[in-house]
Amino acid sequence: MTTTPQAVRRASPRAARASTQPDPAVSLLPSPEPVRMLDESGIQLSSDYAEPPGETLRELYRRMVIGRRFDIQSTALTKQGRLAVYPSSRGQEACQVAGVMALRPTDWVFPTYRESMALVSRGIDPVEVLTLLRGDWHCGYDPAAHHTAPQCTPLATQTIHAAGVAYGEAHQGRDTVALAFIGDGATSEGDFHEGVNFAAVFRAPVVFFVQNNRYAISVPLSRQTAAPSLAYKGVGYGIASEQVDGNDPVAVLAVLTKAVEHARAGLGPFLVEAHTYRMEPHTNADDASRYRDGAEVEAWLARDPIARLETYLRGRGLLDDDAVEAVRAEAEASAADLRTRMNVEPTPAPLSLFDHVYAQPTPQLLEQREQVRAELAAVAEDAAAGEEAGA
Repeated sequence: MTTTPQAVRRASPRAARASTQPDPAVSLLPSPEPVRMLDESGIQLSSDYAEPPGETLRELYRRMVIGRRFDIQSTALTKQGRLAVYPSSRGQEACQVAGVMALRPTDWVFPTYRESMALVSRGIDPVEVLTLLRGDWHCGYDPAAHHTAPQCTPLATQTIHAAGVAYGEAHQGRDTVALAFIGDGATSEGDFHEGVNFAAVFRAPVVFFVQNNRYAISVPLSRQTAAPSLAYKGVGYGIASEQVDGNDPVAVLAVLTKAVEHARAGLGPFLVEAHTYRMEPHTNADDASRYRDGAEVEAWLARDPIARLETYLRGRGLLDDDAVEAVRAEAEASAADLRTRMNVEPTPAPLSLFDHVYAQPTPQLLEQREQVRAELAAVAEDAAAGEEAGA
């Protein structure tokens, strides 16, 4: 009997982790074509995957609308000089939101620099999310409190972090799952190989979620790999894999839910590739017109994940005009609050430069800290003396 990628035999986590060999009952191959549950117009398609409950899909829609408005507002803040840089994820809302909705609050998220929308959807304060991109702190939120690692700028290093945390949690008897967001370009990095291989050998409960948005900055996918899809990269490591239409919110959530269940059941890591598209430039410092044309962007605009889900929910009677307007109003209120709070100038704390360098500060670090403190005190004294003389 042939086992499909979706037919996963559940096993005892302890028994499964006792072996480093892949479960023979689990097919490693992804589906030949990306999994879809809705077509571009929002019409339901048949699928082997279980559809998420209606209320869950309504919440998915709500978070996607709020997430897009947050993304648009953040791009505007960059143009106003309130952010040093902002990597937009507009067009990838289904991946960003479903990626965190498939997890428990106690599971761990390992984001890249592009996952600001995902972090807001996870419930992290938007101002704290943007602190890194504003440039006034390394990470504005508490990673331990949110079970969310700092956003990672170097490509693929978060895969190693995710594999290590997932293995450590399993080693301590907890059923925690880690999910690492990855871009298509990151799959070409050596750290991706190391993280995925470690997770496979030690059966760490981690989901590697590749958002294939077609470009690694300006390098097209065709110049990155000759594989049929990036999902096939998991096969070489002995990892079960799947590919999904990343602009189909229902399918993305369904596939990721199954992947998380697979990892939590002790069946080892899982790799999911979502085929999606980055509508905006790589960052505000990028000129995307130099490497892609407008016709390509227009074609992907027609695959808008929010419009697709809204059409489907309306057709099922789970969404109406009043509900849509209420969500849009909530998104606008959230954006207005973000504008107001981001217009408040941050108060620099120069001595914080020395915080979190070592668990136990070295004598050299303490000496440097004292030197900076003395210099700041001298500057303050000179300024006070000048004001007194001027008076």
